Amino acid sequence: MTPQPNPQVGAAVKAADRAHVFHSWSAQELIDPLAVAGAEGSYFWDYEGKRYLDFTSGLVFTNIGYQHPKVVAAIQEQAATLSTFAPAFAVEARSEAARLIAERTPGDLDKIFFTNGGAEAVENATRMARLHTGRPKVLSAYRSYHGATSTAINLTGDPRRWPSDSAAAGVVHFWAPFLYRSPFYSDNEQQECERALQHLEDTITFEGPATVAAVILETVPGTAGIMTPPAGYLAGVREICDRYGIVFVLDEVMAGFGRTGKWFAADHFGVTPDLMTFAKGVNSGYVPLGGVAISGAIAETFARRPYPGGLTYSGHPLACAAAVATINVMEEEGIVDQAAAIGENVLGPALRELAERHPSVGEVRGTGVFWALELVKNRETREPLVPYNAAGEANAPMAAFGAAAKARGLWPFINMNRTHVVPPCNISEAEAKEGLAALDEALSVADEHTA
Repeated sequence: MTPQPNPQVGAAVKAADRAHVFHSWSAQELIDPLAVAGAEGSYFWDYEGKRYLDFTSGLVFTNIGYQHPKVVAAIQEQAATLSTFAPAFAVEARSEAARLIAERTPGDLDKIFFTNGGAEAVENATRMARLHTGRPKVLSAYRSYHGATSTAINLTGDPRRWPSDSAAAGVVHFWAPFLYRSPFYSDNEQQECERALQHLEDTITFEGPATVAAVILETVPGTAGIMTPPAGYLAGVREICDRYGIVFVLDEVMAGFGRTGKWFAADHFGVTPDLMTFAKGVNSGYVPLGGVAISGAIAETFARRPYPGGLTYSGHPLACAAAVATINVMEEEGIVDQAAAIGENVLGPALRELAERHPSVGEVRGTGVFWALELVKNRETREPLVPYNAAGEANAPMAAFGAAAKARGLWPFINMNRTHVVPPCNISEAEAKEGLAALDEALSVADEHTA
């Protein structure tokens, strides 16, 4: 699709947005949202006709890109057949979506509870764990994000939690492994793994194992920095949870459905949790959908005991039809394997090469189409390019980097002192190289702020 400039319509869209739309995570008078006219594949464009290569996949959810014709057709067909229906009934699209998801989840995660998104999935997984164990506390990591609803935001380990932290949500935070900024003063990945596991077990011991319902981790943390856990860590967490009768929850909302080059990031580690949350890539975000994949043991808890939770739009037919079509497209087009290959052969090598040439890049990490560049003022000291949770003038170096990328037709994913490279899983090699070339030029702007 060729973008057709239409500035007058764009101005009207922008005016209505500014008059009536209340945006998330924003001071309303300090933002200037881009008016988007359309999108296709890995690109979107504005009403001026300027096209951007989307290295954000929306909010890391358009795993098959924008406007895939087979998914659009499936939504249209479902709307014509049965546009909506209450969740207490068996509906073909809902049943088939659950079957396809359960076929791909690890182990015995064969029951699917549908939600409208990732945060609600985390809310319900936490509730299931507490009811299953009869215990109140849930442990989650610093440097994590689990959603913006009440329990999910308290589980989150980044500054977005602070304004809403009730200090009474039964949440205890701990340090997960991250060698580049190790809280354990480790020299290598093995030490980091061992010390992180010991720290987790010590935390459980001092909190009282009989009070801990669950440990929740993003399999590979997303917004917090794409820190792939060291070999053995998730297996070690699994063993600790088993030993103390604690439910192990993996949050795959961002990492799932091909993002890491596997159907689920857990597949890289050979670990099966008791509960797994998902959303985003399950249907590429075309219609809101999330859920919890549930193990046999936890499902049995509610076999004859009602589960006290539900949502009006749980398993909405349009969302589930989109999920069915998305999963089938990913199979037919080999998109999971494509994500693995583009990461191994194109993104990974190119990003590491950029790191060698740009003093602002302190570390490159990732897999599949799930990468982060840690931007620093000084490689030796590892001082971040901007302070933790910087805003305003303190964040100027990252703002300048972002503006440089956009000027070159690349829409970047920026969080604190990092830029993430998270394009659609089916991005082509040519598109990836186009984005990497723009990123190369934008990093030169970040280099100007190094010491």
